[in-house]
Amino acid sequence: MSKVKVDNEWDALEEIIVGRATNARIACRDRGLFAVEYRDYGSIENIPSGQYSDRIIEETEEDLDELVHTLQSLNVVVQRPDIVDHSIKFRTPDWESDGQYNYCPRDLFVTVGRWIIEAPMTLRARFFETLSFKSILMDYLHSGAKWISAPKPRLADEIYNIHDPNSSAIKDYEPLFDAANILRLGKDIFYLISDTGNRSGALWLQTILGEEYKVHTYDNVYSGSHVDTTIAVIRPGLVVVNAERVGEQNLPDLFKTWDAIYLTDIVDIGYTTTSYASKWIGINLLMVNPNLAIVDKSQTPLIKQLEKRGVDVIQLQLRHSRTLGGGFHCVTLDVRRKGSLESYC
Repeated sequence: MSKVKVDNEWDALEEIIVGRATNARIACRDRGLFAVEYRDYGSIENIPSGQYSDRIIEETEEDLDELVHTLQSLNVVVQRPDIVDHSIKFRTPDWESDGQYNYCPRDLFVTVGRWIIEAPMTLRARFFETLSFKSILMDYLHSGAKWISAPKPRLADEIYNIHDPNSSAIKDYEPLFDAANILRLGKDIFYLISDTGNRSGALWLQTILGEEYKVHTYDNVYSGSHVDTTIAVIRPGLVVVNAERVGEQNLPDLFKTWDAIYLTDIVDIGYTTTSYASKWIGINLLMVNPNLAIVDKSQTPLIKQLEKRGVDVIQLQLRHSRTLGGGFHCVTLDVRRKGSLESYC
């Protein structure tokens, strides 16, 4: 039986991958890293490249270990990627880079049904990041999962927009998306058009998933990066949205009949030296089942809203989620959940 089987964001969790912070770094300066993540620094030369401090990495590993132990106590099988040296340089005919990390498997893969799909990543530094998950993927393949990788993008200079801050950071010359642009709602797949996901990426995904699924694209929700600092799906009929970015006027039609929690109050946990995520990383939660969520313990307003609607909360921490750019949804990839494929929208 396939170890990969996921139909939505909330059914009872059975197996998951949890990332690592070991050897995490900001990659060497290049056009894409500037266009997508560090435009606020003014120029490519100002990107603060290099490995994160030992304290950041050690404290994050402690927090990830606590997450792993919590999931295992709930009878969830947990897989971890290999530890690798992300400082090793690699190159293609067009460019050279080093790596970033394997902290956020949610960015790299999307699981839909029995499919596990490797995304055509937006950043050059993440071109080979999936290699540290190869032994896990091989195990899933032998179990009956359908494992596929999107076409490797060229990521030539012309794909990145570094001049016009009012336009997308990426152009539509080839399929590009980070998997964290996607939410699974049974037969409906939410796909965010943003600086880390273009329309060609959505088109390719639809061709792979076929007629059983409908990929819905949205370009009026959040243009910055991934969807999981803007929308958190709790269960059928209940969704949390970032009220700074989403209101009734641009709430995706998939959620028009749902109870939408417009979250206005988020707790900013701060960052160390550099920020890779906004304060809204606090909305980044993981559903263990439709009535149980793992939420950052600092996010009291969010926790109160969930508990008021009958959702129990496990309060954990990722002290450097803003610095490294990943909360509990980002640092995990749900691989198997109970339940069946249904239509909720």
